Amino acid sequence: MKNWFSSSAIAAAALAVALSLTSVPAAGQWSKTHPITAGCPSPAAGFHPCALGKAKTFNPSKTPDGQPDLQGIWEAPVAMGFQNIEDFPGDPSPGGFGPAITSIVDPPDGRVPYQPWARAQRDENVAHYIDPYAQCLPTSVPRQMANFRTREITQFSGYITIVNEAGGHIYRVVYTDGRPHVGPDIKLWMGDGRGHWEGNTLVIETTNLNGRAWFDSEGQFYSDSMRVVERLTMVDVNTIHYQATMDDPKVYTRPWTMVWPLERIKEKGYEQMEEACHEGDHDAAGFTLGGFKPYFGPRFPR
Repeated sequence: MKNWFSSSAIAAAALAVALSLTSVPAAGQWSKTHPITAGCPSPAAGFHPCALGKAKTFNPSKTPDGQPDLQGIWEAPVAMGFQNIEDFPGDPSPGGFGPAITSIVDPPDGRVPYQPWARAQRDENVAHYIDPYAQCLPTSVPRQMANFRTREITQFSGYITIVNEAGGHIYRVVYTDGRPHVGPDIKLWMGDGRGHWEGNTLVIETTNLNGRAWFDSEGQFYSDSMRVVERLTMVDVNTIHYQATMDDPKVYTRPWTMVWPLERIKEKGYEQMEEACHEGDHDAAGFTLGGFKPYFGPRFPR
């Protein structure tokens, strides 16, 4: 029984928390079933330059205070909840995923630029630790924007809210009124977000993360020193170009960037459904019995 608990099984548990596995194609499969988004190739390497080019000629509608209107309910079908943010050939073992195409556009090789010790720890994570998402813990930033099902963006005077359907309705409040970040001793699952506008692009800087979440189901991690800069730009009325740049000198050799599209839910009357996540979940207990450990953050070399 213990042999069944492979790295693929950990990933499968994380997905089971969010959505039924039988109804979710892998990220690599989406490149075949969903090859085009907003007239651009859906995988990150093609979508990134094409979508930014289209965004230059698109004039989005505005909110009453004159800012681009990003409001709506959005899904991230190409990101697929981040089974793996790097290229992945696929795993035929029980519970294993199909192939995935990297969401990383910088560095050009599509791989996280880990320090050598950190790359080794990523491998250890997936072999011995439980994806925090499989325990219904918050997915943090930027994985919140890749979660299964939907996220709703609502704009107010001085702040923006982002509320997810999956993962127990995780949420963020991003202040746009110029207030400073909270003190450095305060660490949060979703971090402390501050936003401003650069033309038609919403720029969010998130700090004060607690470093206890993963980027994906394959052990990709960061520390509590990470700073994330997100950029949300309307490509057309139904598409957002989403970009996130991660900077964590404790773990990486350089900053790096991921990109994927967010697509508007156009179904009339669509509402986010309740998901308590913890209720009835047995995945984390099963992995503990299989010898896997809860993840509490990076284990820095001494």
